[in-house]
Amino acid sequence: MRRPRSYDWRMTMTLLTRRVLLGSAGAMLLADFARATSVVQPTPQCEVGNDPTPAQTAGPYFTPNSPERGILAEAGMEGQRIALSGFVLDRQCRPVPGALLDLWHADARGAYDNSGYRLRGHQFSDAEGRYVFETIVPGLYPGRTRHFHIKVQAPKQRVLTTQLYFPDEAGNASDRIYNPALLLQLAQMESNGGIGRYDFVLDVG
Repeated sequence: MRRPRSYDWRMTMTLLTRRVLLGSAGAMLLADFARATSVVQPTPQCEVGNDPTPAQTAGPYFTPNSPERGILAEAGMEGQRIALSGFVLDRQCRPVPGALLDLWHADARGAYDNSGYRLRGHQFSDAEGRYVFETIVPGLYPGRTRHFHIKVQAPKQRVLTTQLYFPDEAGNASDRIYNPALLLQLAQMESNGGIGRYDFVLDVG
């Protein structure tokens, strides 16, 4: 099986951010992401034998049975747009196709939707292990630094529950569960759109 390939960030910004700003269909977003990641070097986010992505608490606001969708941002929704993207890999840096990724997070004001599925959704990694969510940068929930919640599960394997963090946040140092191993790599974040990358490494049998 081929190993996934690294991002050319300038190409990715040209393609993906345009889709984020225009709010186009998820299939077009994923197609652009696939083209943007078609470069020659192996992804630097994984080395053979790396520890798996660390687990973290789900927090109090997980809602099961989220809709299957890659676009969580809605028309007119407050908040800075971001494409959250990357690969799901095993510890040999091989792609894990068909992995479930279930994402949920606060809105721009730090509030969670606990009666519906606003800013909640799941998808499955493609044949190269890639995923893309089009969403917004979460606001600050009281007592926490800025973060995403996500569950990742390879087919017929255990669920990894974890959180993803933003670099250079003032609240990172004081957050009781913050882990720098879960930092997003941000590409040219701008006032109205950007890209955050994280590659998940799963300990799969």
